[in-house]
Formats: sequence, structure tokens, C-alpha cells
Amino acid sequence: MIALSTGSLYTYGMARVFEMAAEVGYDGIEVLVDARWDSRQPGYLRRLVADYGLPIVAIHSPFVLDVPDWPADQLGRLQCTVALAQEIGVSTVVTHLPFRLHAIVGQWHAYRPRRLFLPVPLPRREPYVGFLRHGVAKLEAEAGVTIGVENMPLRRFLGLPLNFYWFNSPAKLKAFPHLTLDTTHLGTWGLDPLAVYERLRERVVHVHLSNYDDREHRSPPDGRLPLAELLRRLARDGYQGVVTVETGPDALDAADEARCLAALRRALAFCREHFQ
Repeated sequence: MIALSTGSLYTYGMARVFEMAAEVGYDGIEVLVDARWDSRQPGYLRRLVADYGLPIVAIHSPFVLDVPDWPADQLGRLQCTVALAQEIGVSTVVTHLPFRLHAIVGQWHAYRPRRLFLPVPLPRREPYVGFLRHGVAKLEAEAGVTIGVENMPLRRFLGLPLNFYWFNSPAKLKAFPHLTLDTTHLGTWGLDPLAVYERLRERVVHVHLSNYDDREHRSPPDGRLPLAELLRRLARDGYQGVVTVETGPDALDAADEARCLAALRRALAFCREHFQ
């Protein structure tokens, strides 16, 4: 199954993302919970599923702080996401790794979207760290959902590599029962997604597919990661999870709807060609 993340077009309304994904021919939707009210309203999400004939195959816990009426801490946001998934009958939840350093995060949009990470040299350990170590499997069992913990990118500050996240290496990710493999994040580390998948495949239940060319979240055909080879290996292995196209809006030419539809078709065609 090939899905589209609503985060790929976070500049659009939710209904518009569903409409375009249905028109192009995606099999499902991954909902990223964010500042949009309709990204977390169960009744409205059920109506979108019915209106466009596209199932919600995963819900991504929010990674931004400005989610009105939701907790600010990562554990609280994950718990709310699991409750939302239960309410609308979605079996997979995606969550990020916990922060290990404090940082000031900014974003600006001159020419193309860019993000700024300014590290604050203070260690960070919140209850979410211990929960992922010891409580995630229990929550899965109690809630009847699968929680795919997502690998995260390597950041740089003044040319120096900085790992902002606990457990953020292939060896340490083996501590979790289920994983979401994010290909562009592996690219920031200089890692081959296929090689990492081979190490972790027994735990991989969800894939975020996007390319890397020194910019994250490029369209799957555009970049230097061997994504075609990864998709072919997933198919040969009989992978039963979802492959979600998760790009940035700029990678899909979101400023122009016609070009955006063409970019969505091109990304889907790439996935269909190799994941069969």
C-alpha cells in the first residue's frame, strides 16, 4: 500500500490533501496531527474517509508545539494520538524519538523553506525517555495499536554534527518493538536506507519515503538515496506495512496545484514501479 502523508502538503487544508491523493490514485492517507484543527477531529476525519474513499492508515503524533488544547510534552501528545487512533479505528501510530538536547527551532521561507536549529548546551531527559524504554509495548497491548518509533535526522551547527535525540542509531533502535523507517533522515547521517533496513527489518512496520540531496524530504525520484532498491527489497520480503510518501511542500511544487498534482503522480508512479 502506498499512502500520502498530509504533512507533505501541510500548507493545504486536510480536505484538499485527501481530494488530491484520491484523484492521483494513492491507496491511503497518513494524518499528521498539527496546528490544523481538522487534523485531530475524529468526526471530520471519518467524513473525509467516506467522502474520498481513502482509508487513514496511520496517524503521526505532532512534533510541533503549537497544537491547541493538546499537551506540550511528547508523552502527552503520543497518548492523545493513540486515543485519536482508537476513536477512528486506525491501527498504526508514528512517534518521534525523544529530545536529548534543548534547542531553539526556527523556520523561514525565503526562496525555499529552511529550518534553523540552535543548540542549547543543556541535557534533556523527560518522562518520555523512560516510557519508550519500558512502557511503549504495554501501551500498544492496552490500546490495540502499533506504535512505530521513527529514526531522526542528524543536525549540524557551525559544521559540527549534532545528534539531538535519544536512541538515534540503528543499534539503539533495536530496543523498540516496532519502527518507522524514515529514509531522508538516514540520508542526513550518510547511511544507506537499504543497509539499515536489512539490520532492522524484523521491527519495521511503517516506512516514510522521501529522498535526500543535502535537503531533506525530496520527492522519492529526486536525490541520491537508493530508494528504488529499497522498494524492490521490501516487495521481495513480502513487507505488509505501508509505504508513505512524506515530502516537503516545496518538493511537490505545492505553490501551483497543477504542478503539484503532476509531482504527486510522479512520486506515486515511482513507488508503483518498484514496490510490486
